[in-house]
Amino acid sequence: MRWLEKMERRFGRYAIPNLMYYIIILYALGFVVEVAFPGLYAQYLALNAAAIMRGEIWRIFTFIIQPPTGSLLFIFFSLYLYYMIGKMLEYQWGAFKFNMYFFSGLILHVLVCIAIYLVTGNNLSYGTMYLNMSLFFAFAALFPDVQFLLFFIIPIKCKYLGYANGLYFIVTIIAGFLVPQKSPMWLSLLRFGIIADPANSVAALVSFLNFIIFFLAMRRNRFSPKEIKRRRSYEKKVKVAAKKSTHHRCVICGRTEKDGENLEFRFCSKCAGNYEYCQDHLFTHEHRK
Repeated sequence: MRWLEKMERRFGRYAIPNLMYYIIILYALGFVVEVAFPGLYAQYLALNAAAIMRGEIWRIFTFIIQPPTGSLLFIFFSLYLYYMIGKMLEYQWGAFKFNMYFFSGLILHVLVCIAIYLVTGNNLSYGTMYLNMSLFFAFAALFPDVQFLLFFIIPIKCKYLGYANGLYFIVTIIAGFLVPQKSPMWLSLLRFGIIADPANSVAALVSFLNFIIFFLAMRRNRFSPKEIKRRRSYEKKVKVAAKKSTHHRCVICGRTEKDGENLEFRFCSKCAGNYEYCQDHLFTHEHRK
């Protein structure tokens, strides 16, 4: 999108590089809070419109610390997974566009939460679950053939996990508005980890729309993981070559400025061509015609 490219040219210098590193630190902090003070997040830190309107403005920022899982067994795997996903997206899009993708999801959550409360009076409470799932959506769309080990055993391509993720989103969005709470259908969905609730539906819808907008803007710049690896390897070689390169070399003895701090080099005005000589051969060499 042209507007996104214009914004990057104007504000790209303000982007936070390696953003996912800091987000993972916040998730780790949130996990410690959950373990040490159960219920503290939901009561004082989660995104809650009614509480924000009462003056608890910090919730606009603190809701981001909710970790992707509350399980001690899976927290390290989850944090590594989301760090890897975030780094790959940042490398693919650049720091500015990845910042935009992540923070626009956060801002949309806040705005929708407050707007629904002001218009309908419904007090919806949000965490970061669907925002994290939207990160995986983007990763699966850009790198569909990357394989994960399901249950650490079964290899499965990322695109199939993305389809399952999409189905989960669709069911969540629809069920939250149509399925009565505590009904048999509601309980059946709960067994599959789907909470049929308007708050979940809105959060899932907002995250999904955020993904759609950015995917349509970025899909023309897709690269495979092999291509990314090749580009990284090329950039490293360029940096190494730049470090090894020299500016001066004597055509007689082959010495460069790296062979001595006191060496001096000059071009000979009597030679036909650009021939450079060190101080020991500048006046003793045979002129080239």
